[in-house]
Amino acid sequence: MATTIAGIKIPDSIMAREATDLVRDTETDLLFHHSRRVFLFGALTGERKALKYDPELLYIGAMFHDMGLVEPYSSKDERFEVDGANAARDFLLRHGIAETDIEQVWDAIALHTTPGIPKHKKPVVALVTAGVEMDVLGLAYHDFTQEQRDQVTHAHPRGDGFKEGIIDAFAQGTIHKPGTTFGNVKADVLALKDPHYHRGNFCSIILGSAWKQ
Repeated sequence: MATTIAGIKIPDSIMAREATDLVRDTETDLLFHHSRRVFLFGALTGERKALKYDPELLYIGAMFHDMGLVEPYSSKDERFEVDGANAARDFLLRHGIAETDIEQVWDAIALHTTPGIPKHKKPVVALVTAGVEMDVLGLAYHDFTQEQRDQVTHAHPRGDGFKEGIIDAFAQGTIHKPGTTFGNVKADVLALKDPHYHRGNFCSIILGSAWKQ
């Protein structure tokens, strides 16, 4: 029987259930509940904006968006967003999903920490980022009713210390490959959490390149 939270039905197909089990078995409780909230806040945003989107694709994008932070999906040299996108792609391929749909999910995950771009792309891409931005950054917080926020967090609690916990999860998932944080928000995470981290500088790279002029 499908579960409905804050008026949003959780996808209950075989593929969606398999994704739920995989993420629950792979990620920490903090990341699992965060991923479910991302789906719910993303779906609520879609409903509020009257966007046409595929709930199942949105669900897969939300559930896999942080898989690149954890073993066995974290690579040695790719951005964690790309690792998560690749994991989702492989999962969807096994389920025979069309390439155009896979591309939407891949983009949704790969771009979810790149502000300013997802909102201009297809709804699945835009809504994964909207869900992330609401749950992590509190963006558009007041666009949701108190009842919606309460129902989502009752079903999937943030717990005491989610803010510090999610920053720690980001740090643990990227500290072994600091080069992948160049030019993205995870540079701020390692600057806070890793005393040995040296932030790359875009202008220094330009000025120090092999070009004479």
